[in-house]
Amino acid sequence: MNKVPLLSAVNLRKTFKVSSQGRSARILTALDAVSLHLSYGETLGIAGESGCGKSTLAKVMAGLLSPDAGSVLYKGTPLSQLEASDKTSFRRKTQMIFQDPFSSLNPRMRVGDSISEPFIIAGMPASNQRAELVRIMAAVGLPEDTAQRFPDEFSGGQRQRIGIARALAASPEILIADEPVSSLDISIQAQIINILMQMKIDFTLSMMIVSHNLLILRHICDRIIIMYLGAIVESGPAAELFNRCRHPYTDALIAAIPGLQGSTASKSELLRDDLPSALSIPAGCRFHPRCRHAVDLCRHEAPQMIEYASGHAAACHMSATLFG
Repeated sequence: MNKVPLLSAVNLRKTFKVSSQGRSARILTALDAVSLHLSYGETLGIAGESGCGKSTLAKVMAGLLSPDAGSVLYKGTPLSQLEASDKTSFRRKTQMIFQDPFSSLNPRMRVGDSISEPFIIAGMPASNQRAELVRIMAAVGLPEDTAQRFPDEFSGGQRQRIGIARALAASPEILIADEPVSSLDISIQAQIINILMQMKIDFTLSMMIVSHNLLILRHICDRIIIMYLGAIVESGPAAELFNRCRHPYTDALIAAIPGLQGSTASKSELLRDDLPSALSIPAGCRFHPRCRHAVDLCRHEAPQMIEYASGHAAACHMSATLFG
C-alpha cells in the first residue's frame, strides 16, 4: 500500500481576470484553497453545478493550467520541483479526456495516426505499432478498419472512444476526464462509462472524473468531492455520501435527481436563487445566500471542513443539527 498519494493538491488557488466593455478587469475566483488527493487505483469524482470550478480543477491537476498559489504533487513531489525528465514523464502518465473530443483531434489526420502519435513519441518500434493500435482500438470498441477514417466521419460517441484510445496509447497511470459523457445520448453515455470502468481494470488506472451527474459518479467512483463556488464543501465515500450526506448543498443535489428516493424536485425548488457569480463570492459561508437553513453565523463566519466519519468531511455550521 502506497502511503503517499499518486496525485494530490494542497491549497490550490486559481483566478482569472475578466474584462468587460467600459469596465476595468475584475477577478474571478475559480479555485479557493482546494486540497485533495487521488490514491493509487482509485476513481475520484468531482461534482457540482456549472461554474463551481470543476473543469479548472481538472486542468490544474493535469498540469494544463498553473495555479496562482498552492501546489499539485505527483507522488509527493510538487510539479514545479520536478526535473525536466520527470515533468515529461508526468505529462505522459497523466492523460486528459475532454467533453468535446473533436476539438482535441486533428481533423486532417486519420484517427489511426492520431491514436498512434504517443507510440512514436515514446519511441515504440514501428513493427510493434500496428499491433498495439489494433489492441487499443479493440479495447474501446473501434473496428480496425476505422483507423483510416477522419474524425468528421464519426458520431459523438465514436469520437469519445477515439479520445479514450488516444489517451490509453500513452500508457498512462492517471486518467482525468472532464464531463466525458455530458454531450452524448443516454444510451451512449452508458457505453462510454462501461468502457472507462473496464479500462481502469485492464490498464491499471487511477481516474478523476468531473461531472455534474451525481448518479454517474455514484456508479463508477470510490469517493466523491462536492464543489461550490471554487471550494470543496463535502467529500466522502460515494455510497456514504448518498446514504448520509453532511451538507445541505449535497442534500439538494441528491434530492433533485429524478426518481431517486422518490423525489421529483428540481434544484430550483430546493435552492434559493441561482448560483452566485464567482466574481463576488459571498462572505461567511459561500453557500448561505441559497441555503434554507442559514443562520446569522453562516452569514459572517466561513465554516471549516470537519470529519464526521472516516474519510467523510463537510464544511457546514449546521451539519450536526440537520443530519445528526
